[in-house]
Amino acid sequence: MKILVCIAQAPDTTAKIAFTDNNTKFNEQGVTYIINPYDEWYALVRALELKETGVASEVHLVTVGNAGAEAVMRKALALGGDQAFRINTESHDTFVVASEIAAFAKDKGYDLVLAGKESIDYNNASVGATIAGVLDHNFIGFATSLDVAGTTATVKREIEGGEETDTATLPLVISCQKGMAEARIPNMRGIMAARTKPLNVVEPTAVAALTEIVAYDLPPAKTGVKLFTVDQMDELVEALHSQAKVI
Repeated sequence: MKILVCIAQAPDTTAKIAFTDNNTKFNEQGVTYIINPYDEWYALVRALELKETGVASEVHLVTVGNAGAEAVMRKALALGGDQAFRINTESHDTFVVASEIAAFAKDKGYDLVLAGKESIDYNNASVGATIAGVLDHNFIGFATSLDVAGTTATVKREIEGGEETDTATLPLVISCQKGMAEARIPNMRGIMAARTKPLNVVEPTAVAALTEIVAYDLPPAKTGVKLFTVDQMDELVEALHSQAKVI
């Protein structure tokens, strides 16, 4: 069984967010990029676990991005991926990203395509489902558990107020979230091996974007915290009523 894991790079959560060109572009100066945690901790690690237990034979990685994305792909290879592929284009449009991945995967014989439930920068939570739609594969989202026996996958997923267990026949696209696997750190052997593993560049297909980013806005600045002592309950209630307007 072959597994394809979708990898997105995202700004480190400690990065200072700023915009340029009249708030139409993200300012990347001084920003460190990481593997999107949902892709790394859950999708990739679960794929590696399936390989380690003999269920899967190969784990391939794919990303859509320019040469700057190769650093995070090397880390993904260090964790245990067999081959990495970078589709040589940049886009923030979900349909473009998903269509490029689907076009790449279409004739490669992947039984499972795994992705994180969303990226931590745009939080669209739609790439996995769009890949499935373009490939005409079944899709299961927000998965917390995955087991495979033969050509059948058993998946647990989070639903409103509880949990659902599904079975589906491969090939299948799954978006993964917390519970799917436990995060791991690359070891020195993996880091050294990643230097010689293939990182292939694939030219993109001609996919027209369906959306464009018009502008970015930062959230309102947080105001200062006002503290009350246990002897100021009347003042606290008045502040909650007249200032915060929550009671």
